Amino acid sequence: MGTQAPTNQTNYGDQDDEKIRRQKAIDDWLPITSSRNAKWWYSAFHNVTAMVGAGVLSLPYAMAHLGWGPGVAVLILSWIITLYTLWQMVEMHEMVPGKRFDRYHELGQHAFGEKLGLYIVVPQQLIVEVSVNIVYMVTGGKSLKKFHDVVCKDCKDIKLTYFIMIFASVHFVLSHLPNFNSISGVSLCAAVMSLSYSTIAWSASVDKGVQSDVDYSYKATTNTGVVLDFFTALGDVAFAYAGHNVVLEIQATIPSTPEKPSKGPMWRGVIVAYIVVALCYFPVALIGYWIFGNQVEDNILISLEKPAWLIGMANLFVVVHVIGSYQIYAMPVFDMIETVLVKKLNFRPTFMLRFITRNLYVALTMFIGMTFPFFGGLLGFFGGFAFAPTTYFLPCIMWLSIYKPKRFGLSWWANWTCIVFGVLLMTLAPIGGLRQIIISSKGYKFYS
Repeated sequence: MGTQAPTNQTNYGDQDDEKIRRQKAIDDWLPITSSRNAKWWYSAFHNVTAMVGAGVLSLPYAMAHLGWGPGVAVLILSWIITLYTLWQMVEMHEMVPGKRFDRYHELGQHAFGEKLGLYIVVPQQLIVEVSVNIVYMVTGGKSLKKFHDVVCKDCKDIKLTYFIMIFASVHFVLSHLPNFNSISGVSLCAAVMSLSYSTIAWSASVDKGVQSDVDYSYKATTNTGVVLDFFTALGDVAFAYAGHNVVLEIQATIPSTPEKPSKGPMWRGVIVAYIVVALCYFPVALIGYWIFGNQVEDNILISLEKPAWLIGMANLFVVVHVIGSYQIYAMPVFDMIETVLVKKLNFRPTFMLRFITRNLYVALTMFIGMTFPFFGGLLGFFGGFAFAPTTYFLPCIMWLSIYKPKRFGLSWWANWTCIVFGVLLMTLAPIGGLRQIIISSKGYKFYS
């Protein structure tokens, strides 16, 4: 009798050890937690790649709907607010000693509770990341088509659908890179490309000179049209600042010790990234609007026709950049899918599982992108509906919930200001974006 209890205890211990080993094996396989040896500059170019995407090319178009005063104010406010909320997320990554919140939803669960945190964060994060991937499918296809049309004006016209398929074919290969650190080279190229095509966009605009018929008044002829266009433009700006949805996942790749927590190198990378963001966003937005006025296209490179070689090169740079951006936003989605399959449904973590799921995801985003390529409207709709919460005010709500700053103190006011601004953005932007989609869809033929 006396020997029975110790035998059972040993069995339970073996079971616990086996569970821990299995958990570690899964974590070593999942994309977000499998590699933690990133340097601070990885944070810089991952954040640049995540943020400076298709959105920068639509900023002059957003300025045309906002006007000079409101446009400049919204751009500057967005830059300041999103830098502040990004700082909050970097700080909260390791707020609990000995624990890291490697994923956005894990931080949400700590702030709101195990189930509520999942219900609040996961749907919003998925909407953001999947919608970005869809929009980038469209952007990549459109930029490839523009490149083809610019360098070969006499060639036969090819459907946009085929260019989206060509763009997607790259991702059927790159999507099998296992984790964030394995796509660091792609991300670095993408970050360099973003700075390059942004510089081409504003410098080619300056070279073109202010148009003789430039008009800075609102393009819409009715008050309703002006207001709805204003709402759409707010969504365009929100879309341009969407990097928060992958920031914890990026920080998870940086090594951390009690003496040297990951927030130090991560924040250094974020500061460099935000300087690059300012160098890309403000010149493109302000110069593009100054040169073309309310006649600017929803992608400024379409407004620029000459010199042909330079515009063709800029469009090619866009293609390379959105290849990297697609991968940055797809990686957390892959992580969610693979976590559910392996941890919840008990699939074995194999190459074949990853091969099937990732190919299916790329095919899905390609199909939706080919079916609904309404570039401007998509930016406005998704920008307000999903990007505003996760970028502008969800970090503030979590900060208030966890740290409980002094009521009516500086931190309290700063967070509530961001929350009010973000809620207004979330409410108003989708209205204009939905209208834009409806207008675009009237004369649209599927797979044209």
